[in-house]
Amino acid sequence: MNDGSRRRRLTSRASAGRHATGHRSAAARGRIGRSDGGVSLDRLSTRGRLAWLNSASSRIGTTLDLERTAQELAEFTVPGFADGAAVDILESVLRGGEGSRWTGTGVPSMRAIAVCAVEELSTLEPTPVGETFVRAEEQHETLLHEYCLRQGRPVLVSRMRNDDFIRVAPTKSAAAKMRAAGVHSYLAVPLIARGLLLGSADFVRGPGTPPFSSTDVALAEQLASQAAVFIDNARLYGREHEHVVSLQRSLLPRATPVTPGLRVHAEYAPATAHHGVGGDWYDVMALPSGRTALMVGDVMGHGLPAAATMGRLRAVARTLMTLDMAPERVLARLDLATRDLEDEQVATCLYAVYDPVDATYTLASAGHLPPLLIDGEGTADFVDVPTGAPLGAGVIPYDPVRLRVPERGSLVMYTDGLVKSRHADIDLQLDLLRAAARGLGPEALEGGVLVERAPAGTARFDEAVLLSATTAPSTPADLRVWQLPREGRAASVARGLVTDQLAAWDLAELADVCELVVSELVGNALRYGNGPGELRILRGERLVVEVSDTGPDLPQIQHADLSDEGGRGLQLINMLCRRWGSCRTVAGKVVWAEQNLPS
Repeated sequence: MNDGSRRRRLTSRASAGRHATGHRSAAARGRIGRSDGGVSLDRLSTRGRLAWLNSASSRIGTTLDLERTAQELAEFTVPGFADGAAVDILESVLRGGEGSRWTGTGVPSMRAIAVCAVEELSTLEPTPVGETFVRAEEQHETLLHEYCLRQGRPVLVSRMRNDDFIRVAPTKSAAAKMRAAGVHSYLAVPLIARGLLLGSADFVRGPGTPPFSSTDVALAEQLASQAAVFIDNARLYGREHEHVVSLQRSLLPRATPVTPGLRVHAEYAPATAHHGVGGDWYDVMALPSGRTALMVGDVMGHGLPAAATMGRLRAVARTLMTLDMAPERVLARLDLATRDLEDEQVATCLYAVYDPVDATYTLASAGHLPPLLIDGEGTADFVDVPTGAPLGAGVIPYDPVRLRVPERGSLVMYTDGLVKSRHADIDLQLDLLRAAARGLGPEALEGGVLVERAPAGTARFDEAVLLSATTAPSTPADLRVWQLPREGRAASVARGLVTDQLAAWDLAELADVCELVVSELVGNALRYGNGPGELRILRGERLVVEVSDTGPDLPQIQHADLSDEGGRGLQLINMLCRRWGSCRTVAGKVVWAEQNLPS
């Protein structure tokens, strides 16, 4: 070979080399244009790759949401590391269970959580996000994704051949689209945290990018190890959140009792943020004489401690409510109980008692937001309830207020999660809530319209409770009230009134027991209560008879010896009636007894 020929061949090779180099540079430039920071990982030094891995800690796991963390992993790797990425998580992990190194003959169900790809690969058909998939049994030994999960090791197909696409893609159609799009390299790495398998991450490269190498495998393993820790943290936090929510829901009433003269609707709206679960509660209790007790409270703080405190306070509150004390006295006792808690929690509370006889509420507040009153015409305004100190603050007494509600009027009690905002003043938020409540009828309140229209809206970062009570049309035929004489014939008068009324209600079969009960109640009022006041008989779910007097002492069952002439009246009432009790009033007390109605 002469020198001229040799020079021509060298020139030709150099020219070819320049063209090849120019082509790779163009590909690299296209890749650099898509990568974070303007640098392709294929061209980075070891120090550069370490810096890229270090930046993952600030880009992945920014929240404690598992799905969001998986999406951040996929977005972080595209296009700097791969042209397409998909993250799948074990279904058991998403349900709060522990991960596991699975070694069976098949693969457990997985769910696609995150997908990300460059525009050139937008035609691919990955498993849709949110879809759970289980491969057919005959596919388990051939699919590379399943092989990665079974072995807990990365799988690399540096240069894909025709038969590799069906081993990578979820379907034949997806395999054909991968082949048509020019995908030529595949890498799958398991997501393992604390030695337990959580899922996997798959990566592909398309036209204009070099195939995955052993260096890329090591890089992907380290990235997957970091991301798995973030995903596992999100899983643990999500499981704790679910436990707190379940605990809180179990501590709230499962159903509301029958409330004469009221339509009561309660709604619990959990927070959109994971940390917003705490100690909001409500309660509804039927009281004697057809009255209804309504309570809404909010323990300050979040998480399991607040939920546990809420359960304890609600248990104490229910005990106090059964004693049928005035609302201000219930709050005073509840304040003492709150101060006795070892965790030194503080709570707000609003307590209301509804009396269907005169359609009035008696309310008392312990640092709680004022209730809304929506009248029958749709006008909404706040009730001016004296705001006492929160429970646990140790500042008493609490001042009650009496409120008359029009027919079909609604009293709305709620917690601050409905109006709380990090950016707006509370007074402005309350005005917005009042505007949202205008024109709402009982059906809209029971349908959750006010929760949807509330100022916090979908951006609510704290849980909320809403309790609405709408006065139903009065039924005076079910209630009778008489003023008794303050003399010895009062018992005879009371027996006659009760007998006649039971006959009018077709309940004559209850007359014998009811006469005995009312005689004992009136006799106690004459002996210990300065004479009887009113006799009331109410027909609801049960028959209730009550007698009021001005005496200060509440009656108690006495132990009577065989030789004693008296002291057995309350024992007879306790034996013959379903239950009985007494409560203090402003003027004295009321003693009542309940009988079951005939089936």
